[in-house]
Amino acid sequence: SFTMNMYLFLYDLMQFCGHSWIFTNMIIRFMTFGKDSLADTFYSIGLVMRLCQLSSVLEILHILIGIDKSRLLPRFLQITERIIVLFVVINSQEEVQGKYVVCVLFFLWNLLDVVRYTYNMLARMGIYYLPLTWLNFSLCIPLYPISVLAKGFAICVSLPYFESSGTYSIKLPFPFTFSIYFPYVLKMYLLVLFTGMCFIIQNLFYERMAHLGTGNIKNKRS
Repeated sequence: SFTMNMYLFLYDLMQFCGHSWIFTNMIIRFMTFGKDSLADTFYSIGLVMRLCQLSSVLEILHILIGIDKSRLLPRFLQITERIIVLFVVINSQEEVQGKYVVCVLFFLWNLLDVVRYTYNMLARMGIYYLPLTWLNFSLCIPLYPISVLAKGFAICVSLPYFESSGTYSIKLPFPFTFSIYFPYVLKMYLLVLFTGMCFIIQNLFYERMAHLGTGNIKNKRS
């Protein structure tokens, strides 16, 4: 319906503005301060980044109620990966926030999202600009595995801090003998992360073929 389409357009516009601000801010700060700007990336743009990632949870709801025709599982995995790494790993450990890997992650996430939300906004209006369509469904294929490697590296960097601080580790008092050692949970999640990567990459190739097939390109040109 027109109302739902307008709502999705406004949602994409909001996300585009947020990620464009982050992406532009990162570039300007790097051009101004050089390598010194990398260490305080989280402190300068972390709040807006967290708001954008929290808002992206709505995309799962959009799929569940049927106003977005994307596949649920790939989108769910991509969103939860970012939520876990950003809020559980980076936000909870101040020592990790100053690592260069945070800057790499933010750059990759925002580069992909600026392109994706630009494409989505135009698509809501029935506009399919072929170079943008190609970029949207092609750029994610090489950059997504790189972002997964950066997420895995961020988790590995955080392990010593979780071990020393005991954050999120739970040990129940007597007479229970059950305990959760959070670094082990993160190590197990690494397996889930890289297993999910294979599935998502397969889905990205499927989406690229569906949108950039010869017949689709001809239809959009006409």
